[in-house]
Amino acid sequence: MNKLNPRKDDFKERSKHLQKMSDEELNEYFWHLVERVVDPLIELARTHTSPSVERSVLLRMGFNSLESSKLVDLIFQRGLLGKGAGHIVWRIAKEKNLDIIEAGRALIEGRYWEDVDRIFKGVGNNA
Repeated sequence: MNKLNPRKDDFKERSKHLQKMSDEELNEYFWHLVERVVDPLIELARTHTSPSVERSVLLRMGFNSLESSKLVDLIFQRGLLGKGAGHIVWRIAKEKNLDIIEAGRALIEGRYWEDVDRIFKGVGNNA
């Protein structure tokens, strides 16, 4: 087994730009860095999903194959597949205080799509 060379301890030097920041500034800087890390991952997920991936997610959430197919079709028709089918169902369940399966079935029945549009397309909230 190869032994790795220990990293030079240069934390004090590398952290000089942080040392004079207030807690609020550190918090803002932290979230700025988080966005820099997460934004490419979100873009990758948005551009590299497919109906079959999204159906698979819904199946793992407990939907049957007919329900997952219908939900993915409805979400795809609205141009929201990149938001994640499971994410959409979860957000509606959370907002409406429903079980995930109840929320998905309500979407299949045609309910709550105005909420989906508001949340994910910014309809009615100037997002």
